[in-house]
Amino acid sequence: MDLRVENLSHRYDDLDVLRDIDLEIKTGEIVCVIGPSGCGKSTLLRLLGGLEQPSEGQVLQVGEPPAGSLNPLTYVFQDFALLPWRSVEGNVSLVLEGHNLPAEEMEARIADVLSRTRLSDFRKAVPKQLSGGMKQRVAIARALSVNPAVLLMDEPLSALDSQTRELLMDDLIDLWEREKFTACYITHNLAEAVRLGHKVVVLSRRPGVIREIVHIDMPLTERNLSNPQIAAIQQQLWEMMRAEAAAADTELADS
Repeated sequence: MDLRVENLSHRYDDLDVLRDIDLEIKTGEIVCVIGPSGCGKSTLLRLLGGLEQPSEGQVLQVGEPPAGSLNPLTYVFQDFALLPWRSVEGNVSLVLEGHNLPAEEMEARIADVLSRTRLSDFRKAVPKQLSGGMKQRVAIARALSVNPAVLLMDEPLSALDSQTRELLMDDLIDLWEREKFTACYITHNLAEAVRLGHKVVVLSRRPGVIREIVHIDMPLTERNLSNPQIAAIQQQLWEMMRAEAAAADTELADS
């Protein structure tokens, strides 16, 4: 299933947040969205997921979700959103419990996603026993358990230290190589965008409009900042954002 955004604009009272967004997220690709603070990145994700309705325009789901999909659109947040009194398997099962699944299917889904995210040995652990990176892997496993068509990822690595962030990017790349999942990935981190994005959408400061869409035609497994092509793309993205990021920070401080 693809997501297609057509002529989307959004405002809160007199505050224009997004304007005239046209975007397509195709099956099997990771689309990263970057932009200065306050440009509407997270608002765009809420509109994609149907948590808010756009002031103008529309978000279309094109095609059918995968077989066995319980939620076509599923979120992964930066703060993990785990229940501290539930085990790893209990946190994963939470999103399955309202679907009246047979016990055997629920157990099969839990076992499958824990295996895919390398958490099988930790299924009985509670969140306080896990590192930050493992907590986020639980959140990803929980999202995958409903077999979504599109993962909506809102700065999922921003709460992690740099070393853990690098390891989790490796995990996401390994997962994508095996499963070719579809995602819209919001980030303020340019290194994440060039490591993970098949295309990178650059938003202007508020009201956010698409300044450019940068396509990166290189296998995810070959991307690192020691690669001159990847380093050049990151620098290109920063040059697009530098002046607007400074202006956005000033606007936020003034407000």
